[in-house]
Amino acid sequence: MKARDVTEPWLKSLDYVVQPPGRVTIDGVAVRDLAVHLDGRGDVTELWSSAWAKDGVLPTAHAYQSATDFGVVKCWHLHDVHTDQFTVTRGKLQVSLVDLREESPTFRHVNAIFLGSLRPRMIRIPPRIMHGWKALTEPEVLVVNFQTHVYDLADEFKFAWDCVLAEVWEPKHG
Repeated sequence: MKARDVTEPWLKSLDYVVQPPGRVTIDGVAVRDLAVHLDGRGDVTELWSSAWAKDGVLPTAHAYQSATDFGVVKCWHLHDVHTDQFTVTRGKLQVSLVDLREESPTFRHVNAIFLGSLRPRMIRIPPRIMHGWKALTEPEVLVVNFQTHVYDLADEFKFAWDCVLAEVWEPKHG
């Protein structure tokens, strides 16, 4: 099934396998800790390097920064072609992912991963993994994305944030 064939009724028909927060189980999704170099003048965080290709980081064809206001959930969406590879440069973000690849050993798995400037990491999200994020800190969260292809609106398939799995978003109060 292609991303363009995914519909809300089909999404609602799935029996999701929600994993504990912070656990990456979806085949092809990877999280990489980023190096931070501190000294008396400040710090430098390495965001992307072609040297990381040996570890599965893919070449970048398009990079952008996105700001998400506190409490906002941006999702759901998926792609047929490009891979997202992003990091947070300010704030804390929850990224939720759903494997919609019927041929995948992790089909229907749901993962929630946390990224933030206090623990800089890059996440790689392959095609046909539905995903979105929620900004968990004020006033906004800044995300830098290193996409494998030039942005193409025809490769962006969107759904309402609460059409499925509205309960995965943090924080949970209790």
